[in-house]
Amino acid sequence: MQKIIARAGIASRRHAELLISSGQVRVNGRVVTELGTKADAAVDRIEAAGKVVGAKERRVYLLLNKPAEVVSTLADPEGRKTLKNCLRGFPERVYPVGNLEYAAAGLVFLTNDGDLAAEMLKNWENLEQAYHVKVKGMLTLLDLERLGKEIGVRMKTVRQPDATRGRAANFWYEVRMRDSKIEDLRRLMFKEKHPVEKLMRIGLGTLSVEGIPRGRYRLLKEKEVEGLRKSEQRKKEYKKASV
Repeated sequence: MQKIIARAGIASRRHAELLISSGQVRVNGRVVTELGTKADAAVDRIEAAGKVVGAKERRVYLLLNKPAEVVSTLADPEGRKTLKNCLRGFPERVYPVGNLEYAAAGLVFLTNDGDLAAEMLKNWENLEQAYHVKVKGMLTLLDLERLGKEIGVRMKTVRQPDATRGRAANFWYEVRMRDSKIEDLRRLMFKEKHPVEKLMRIGLGTLSVEGIPRGRYRLLKEKEVEGLRKSEQRKKEYKKASV
């Protein structure tokens, strides 16, 4: 049942489970509270949180270039700006896969495909993330190698936007990592007296934020979605083989 609700784009799979357990789902007029209950969206009338689940739904996949100081959710009890502010006018309801911290900018992947989202989250620790990180001061090549080894990430210098104007006092670096090592990076840079000043996610697995203006989004092309699916399938097969 939770899969049907997630596929319909009404709620994420986890939220769908909460809707079921709290008695907000009906099948042919009967309240369903047991997770794993089976139904057929083509035959049964399914209602979740007052919305009727249709038999057919359009799968939507999009990349959003999140501005800094925007919460990576669709609602915030503190009243801060959320991803919903960047999606005004978008007809389908989509959900972010994973999280990007409030202070950071950059790539967020959203979809109403509950199965793909669940698969990505299950393999999140194996999904490579790429960031541009601005730190106070400058790091040497030896620093980049040493610090990268210390927390298990890859670091390299990138072109400095202010270098040609002679104002590059604080430098940008590209950091590639698996798993969520951002807090480890922040702590290490602070200890090294090169605190992180800005953070921007530029890549997530096979996805790139390149070409998307800040605060805007674009739909994924069919071949990009297929590439993402194949990448997740390879991770799944590798995980099985290594067990």
